[in-house]
Amino acid sequence: MKKLKLHFFALAVILAATSCSKDDAPESTGSTPVNDDPISGMFQKNVLIEDYTGTWCGWCPRVAYSIQQVENVTTKSVAVAVHGGSASEPMRYTGSLPIDIQGYPTGMLDRTVEWVYPENTHINQAKNLAKNNSGLGLAMNSTVSGGTIDLNVKIKFAQDVTNAKLVVYLVEDNLVYDQTNYTSYFGGGATIANFDHDNVLRQTLTSITGDALTGTTASQTITKNFNLPIPANVTNAANIHFVAFVTGSNGGAINVRKAAPNTDQAFEVNP
Repeated sequence: MKKLKLHFFALAVILAATSCSKDDAPESTGSTPVNDDPISGMFQKNVLIEDYTGTWCGWCPRVAYSIQQVENVTTKSVAVAVHGGSASEPMRYTGSLPIDIQGYPTGMLDRTVEWVYPENTHINQAKNLAKNNSGLGLAMNSTVSGGTIDLNVKIKFAQDVTNAKLVVYLVEDNLVYDQTNYTSYFGGGATIANFDHDNVLRQTLTSITGDALTGTTASQTITKNFNLPIPANVTNAANIHFVAFVTGSNGGAINVRKAAPNTDQAFEVNP
C-alpha cells in the first residue's frame, strides 16, 4: 500500500493492516548518486522535502524515517511536515495546500516531484536533488523577541530566473504527540507514545504557492522583510525556525534554506 486514502472504510483499513508488508522493504539508497563539481559564484543547492502527514496515519512514520535517512547522507536537505487529513489532527495546518493530496503519507521533493514509494528504498532520489550548483542562493537574518518576529529573507541571483516566487514557512520542532504506527520503524508497535514531531508547519508568511519576485536577474540581490507576532498556535517560540525557498516557471523549488531564529546567515556561495 502506498498511502492511506483520505476517505476509506473500516474493511479497507483491516485489509491494509494485514496485507501491506511492502512498507518494510529492505533499506537502499536507491539510484546511483549524482556528483557535480562546484562552480565559482554559484550557490549550494539544497533539496526541499515536504512531508504530508498526520498523527492518525499509520504509514506516515515511513516517510519520517526516510527523511532521517536523507539527513544521514547529506546536509543539504530541508524538511517541512504538513499535518492534515483529519479534523482531529492536533498539528493540523488549516491553510490551502499547493498540490492536491490524494492520500497520506505523501512526500514531495522540491515541491513538484513525488518521492517514489517506498521512500526508504529511494533515499538517493532525494539526495540527488541536493547539488553543488544553483543559480540562486538564500540567506536569512531574524530577531525573535518580545513576542514579535522580524525576518529578512535575501535572495541573490547568479543567473536570470523567470517567474520566480518566494515561499516562506514558519515551522516548529519538539511537538510531542502519540503517533499511530503500522511500520517497524521507531521501535514498532501500534502506537508510538510521545513521538517527537519536528519541522511542523505552523504558518506561511507568504502565499503557499509563493509571492512573485521582480528584479530576478544575474548579480541582483532582493530582500523581503516579514514582521509579525509569534503565531498563537506556536507552543514554544524557542523551537521555531524558518524555511524559505524560491520556485521557478514550472513551480518547482530552485533552492531552499532553513534558519534558526536570531541568526544572521551568509549566502552558501561557491568560492
